[in-house]
Amino acid sequence: MLLDEDNKMYYPQKIKGNKTSVFIIIFTFIMIIPTTAIIVLTTTTTTVNPVYGQQDKTNINTTDSSNTSNIQSIPAKKVQVGDIETAYKMLGKGDPILIYNGASDGMDAWDPSLLTNLSSNHTVIVFDSRGLGNTTMGSKPYTYQQLANDAAGLLDALKIPKADVLGYSLGSYIAQQITIMYPDKVNTLTLIGSSCGGKDHTPKPAEFLKMQAEVVNKSLNNIPYQEEMKELIAASVGEGWIKLHPEVLENIPTDLMQKKPGLTPEVMNDQNNVGKHWEDNPNWSGACDELAKLAKPTLVITGMDDNKYQPHVNSLKIAEKIPGAWLVQIKNAGHAAPDQYPEEVGKIINTFLSTTAQTN
Repeated sequence: MLLDEDNKMYYPQKIKGNKTSVFIIIFTFIMIIPTTAIIVLTTTTTTVNPVYGQQDKTNINTTDSSNTSNIQSIPAKKVQVGDIETAYKMLGKGDPILIYNGASDGMDAWDPSLLTNLSSNHTVIVFDSRGLGNTTMGSKPYTYQQLANDAAGLLDALKIPKADVLGYSLGSYIAQQITIMYPDKVNTLTLIGSSCGGKDHTPKPAEFLKMQAEVVNKSLNNIPYQEEMKELIAASVGEGWIKLHPEVLENIPTDLMQKKPGLTPEVMNDQNNVGKHWEDNPNWSGACDELAKLAKPTLVITGMDDNKYQPHVNSLKIAEKIPGAWLVQIKNAGHAAPDQYPEEVGKIINTFLSTTAQTN
C-alpha cells in the first residue's frame, strides 16, 4: 500500500492473468463507508481485492495555485523541426519527460497541478503539435507516423537523446507510435485514455461516432453546436462525475473553438481522421504486438466511466498485452481523468517513474 500526505490510498498489485503479469493500481476517491467497495474487472481471471479511499474533490481543477506551475505564464520558445516551426515550453529539473496533448489541445491545456507534480523531479516538455496553437502546419501529410516524426524531431532539436514519453487520448496513439518508430529515444511509456488500435480495438458507440462526425462537419461550415458540446462534455467527464458535480453541464459553449482558441476546423478534421485511421483499421493488428516485443516499462491510466470517448476496456487490453504493464483505473472519472484528478494522476505517474527508474 502507498499512502500520500493527504491520506489517500493506492495499492499496487501484481496479478497473474492468462497471458502476462499486470501491475494494477486501484485508485478511488469515495467516502469511507464499510459497505462500499470498488471491484476492478479485468480480462484476467484473478479476483482483485476491494480498496477503500477518501472523499473526492468538490470541483474540477481546484488546486492551490500558489503551489502550482502555471504553464500559461511560461514564455513559449520555438525551434525548427523538419518542415514546421514547433512551439514548446520546458519546466522543472531532472530526467526529461515529453508530454503529448490530447486531440484539439495545445500545450497550455495541461492542468497546472499535474505539471507541478511531474516537474518536481523531471524536466517536463510540452508543445503544440503540428497545426495547433503556435506551431505551423507545414506541408507534409497529417498522419500519426508524421506526428511521431515531429515529436522525435523535437527531442533531437532540443538535444535530448532519450526521454520518458506520456500521451493522452489521441496523443497516446502518437506516444505509442514514437515508441515503435524510435524505441531508443523512449525510456518509459505512459498512456492515458488509450487504445492499441487495429483489429482488437473496441469501438466507440455508433451514435457517439455519428455525433463526432456531425461536430466536425458543423465546425467546417461554421455552424454552432451547443447541444452537441453538452454531450461531448458529459461523455468526457462520465456519469459518476456528473452526479457529484452537476454544475459541470452549465454554461456550455456553442462550439469547441470557444474552449480551444488555438484550434482550427481544418486541424480538428485532420486529427479526427488520424484517430479514425488508428481505431477503425481491421486489417492492422494494432500497436500492442509491437509494444509487447519492445517491453518498455508502461503505465496505463483510464477512467472507469470512460465509455464513449475511449471505451476503457481498451486500456485493459493494453495492460494485458504489454509485459509488466501497470494499470490504473479511477472511479468517478471519464476520459478527462487528468483534468478531473490532476494532482492524483501526477502522483501516480511520479510513483511509476521513480519505481521503474530503480529497476532499469
